[in-house]
Amino acid sequence: VDMPRVVNIGSINIDHVYRVPHVVHPGETLAATRYDRFPGGKGFNQSIALARAGVPVAHAGYVGRDGLWLRERLADEGVDVSALLVTDDPTGQAFIQVTPEGENAILIHGAANRSLTTAAAEALVAACRHDDRLLLQHEISSIPAILQAAHARGLPVIFNPAPMEPAVRDYPLDAVRLFVVNQVEASQLVGPAEPREQLRAMRERFPAAHALLTLGRDGVMAATEEGIVQVPGFPIEPVDTTAAGDTFIGYFLAHRLRGAPLDESLRQGCAAAACCCLKPGAADAIPSRATVAEFLQDRE
Repeated sequence: VDMPRVVNIGSINIDHVYRVPHVVHPGETLAATRYDRFPGGKGFNQSIALARAGVPVAHAGYVGRDGLWLRERLADEGVDVSALLVTDDPTGQAFIQVTPEGENAILIHGAANRSLTTAAAEALVAACRHDDRLLLQHEISSIPAILQAAHARGLPVIFNPAPMEPAVRDYPLDAVRLFVVNQVEASQLVGPAEPREQLRAMRERFPAAHALLTLGRDGVMAATEEGIVQVPGFPIEPVDTTAAGDTFIGYFLAHRLRGAPLDESLRQGCAAAACCCLKPGAADAIPSRATVAEFLQDRE
């Protein structure tokens, strides 16, 4: 199938993970028992998931010189990085403390992710092909400018407004054709309610858009003009849920863009997310198509 390309104007972070006896207290100096550095950022994870699911994907945005290895990592996965520019700012950073109980405390500095100006955002959208799909998360700057430019060009936008902020409600969301939200994000967009009610409210508020509501281990619900579809999650014992949502987005979109029916695309997304939860790490845990196919075969 000749698939449209997804252009992901997305975040890239370096995740610094410190294993600690407990989350550090104010005024305390604490020795970490281990330090690891991982690729991170919702944008980065979603580009990897799309590439592994077989979608032609271009990643646009900024990294610092300290993040050139991340640009190479994307290129190695088959992602087009010609619009992923190197800036004088440092790459986005996340400092993550993890306790033996698995609790975490995270400090994020947007850095290069926040250096996208309105003019640069408009230029990225202007460079898109007429049949591209635009994918956005909420970890970069100038999203309203991207949405406006996409709307003016008639480019369909897939928006995962995470991490959610109240300001998102005032964004020019008319360009969005698909929202992917969890229950917390949906509550901030349309108010707290039962999942079905939230989806109905999303459809009323954004009639041009479909909405996907991810429910963790309970799977996912989707609202389209045909009504509401629910697909259950797969019962697993999760090892690490990081990047499960990003994996879901990549695999769901891959199947939709190939022309698969909605319920089948949702099921593939849920299966891929479940596979991701069975391995530690973020991008490193995102499964291949073969892994997802095998997982589904074992559950036929």
